[in-house]
Amino acid sequence: MLRSMTSEPEQQIGVGTQDAFQRLWTPHRMAYIQGENKPTGPGADDGCPFCSIPAKSDEDGLVVRRGDHVYAVLNLYPYNGGHLMTVPYRHVADYTDLTGPETIELAELTKQAMTALRTASGAHGFNIGMNQGGVAGAGIAAHLHQHIVPRWGGDTNFMPVVGHTRVLPQLLADTRKMLAEAWPTAD
Repeated sequence: MLRSMTSEPEQQIGVGTQDAFQRLWTPHRMAYIQGENKPTGPGADDGCPFCSIPAKSDEDGLVVRRGDHVYAVLNLYPYNGGHLMTVPYRHVADYTDLTGPETIELAELTKQAMTALRTASGAHGFNIGMNQGGVAGAGIAAHLHQHIVPRWGGDTNFMPVVGHTRVLPQLLADTRKMLAEAWPTAD
């Protein structure tokens, strides 16, 4: 039913205080909060999403680039548009347990991700890091992953700070395609 902008919002029973469009709902975040895609245990066979992603197509797994030891994938629950992670194929929890080739490729794919994000989206800066262990904030502590979060001037406005809501301007599949096309070729 269409209404003029001056008419009163329709009263809905049971939805809280009537506030027209002053509240944004992000029900998809509830899946993350309730543990969707989280492993049932620490082993690779305990439903680790980082172990199952490489078996999927790039499109279905949101994989942007595959290396020999590490792959780059979009975060399914991003902090910002273009939020990538570099992940070793091997199920390993601690950075100190990476092999030399894994460590080198993790660093190289991180550099390439930054280049692709700058090319594709004009990122002004980045937050890069990994949380080691559940007490340090790792959502999936049993499988190491490094976050590459692109940042732009003014991207931390009232939405994430006050509203605890992130506005992503593009579907993840479209972001994956754009970044894959912008990925730098090997030196």
